[in-house]
Amino acid sequence: MPEDSIEHIDFDKLRQQAISQPLVDHIYTADPSAHVFNGKIYIYPSHDIESNVPFDDLGSHFAMQDYHVISMDSPEAAAVDHGVALDVTDVPWAEKQMWAPDAAEKDGRYYLFFPAKAPDGIFRIGVATSQSPTGPFKAEPEAIRNSFSIDPAVFCDDDGKYYMYFGGIWGGQLQRWRKGSFNAAGEGPLAHLPSAGEPALCAKIARLTDDLLQFDEQPRDVVIIDESGNPLLAGDTDRRFFEASWMHRHNGLYYFSWSTGDTHFICYGTGDNPYGPFTYRGRILEPVVGWTSHHSICKYADKWYLFYHDSSLSEGVTHLRSVKLTELQHLDNGEIRTIQPYIK
Repeated sequence: MPEDSIEHIDFDKLRQQAISQPLVDHIYTADPSAHVFNGKIYIYPSHDIESNVPFDDLGSHFAMQDYHVISMDSPEAAAVDHGVALDVTDVPWAEKQMWAPDAAEKDGRYYLFFPAKAPDGIFRIGVATSQSPTGPFKAEPEAIRNSFSIDPAVFCDDDGKYYMYFGGIWGGQLQRWRKGSFNAAGEGPLAHLPSAGEPALCAKIARLTDDLLQFDEQPRDVVIIDESGNPLLAGDTDRRFFEASWMHRHNGLYYFSWSTGDTHFICYGTGDNPYGPFTYRGRILEPVVGWTSHHSICKYADKWYLFYHDSSLSEGVTHLRSVKLTELQHLDNGEIRTIQPYIK
């Protein structure tokens, strides 16, 4: 939702109109990655704090320092905060900005995947492990080799192979990796972006090694195409990828979903394999209050749920967000019913 509209919002009314309320309100949480482990929902969010860092288009004011794990016995149950699961001071290679994480389970071991800036100012992606889904997690001493950018999302396919989707433009630095190495030249988040008529930058995908600690291949593009089979263009800001990759599978279709960032939509496309290409199908979520939109999709029992965030609790403060959930519906034609976050 555009920044200049925040001052005109009646937040008491907005909270009444919201289709869901914050899962926790004693801390600010965002970027929820939700999974069902052992019949219980576990949510791995960012932990928003007031850092007093000035707002900029690089997202410097998103200065998160640790991760909490939230659990729920069911979608209707109260959410429980299990406290700090990993702090930036416990990550040997990281300096700051613990942005949107994800988690996975394999053979009874739990993995937390997270981006952070190293002392050189470059975002990398790390891994931490635990014997419990709530942590505490112990970080590997180095970031994943050849990792870069932000927003890791790990998907386990039916054959037991694990894949990581990742990347984000602007402050997520994806545009600085267009030639395979970090390009520090140029000022601001728009440096090195494609022109409006060029293909949009893509999220990345890499299969993980069996121990889930490294890439098992070079990352490749996750291409999103239109109904004619052409890649979406950088100027198509209502549809093109910005950040917040997610993957789920339903009725044999692979659903890749993402945030359009500065236009504030959660969109999705479908394909027949984890790598894509993915044909654009529509929107999952219309804009929420706050600049960012970031989500996950999780099945519990026989229903699907969308986990997302907004800034209604903080009355529009863009870097103080709150995690929510609502039911998600797949239609018989393979589409997903678009969700309106507020009832007018």
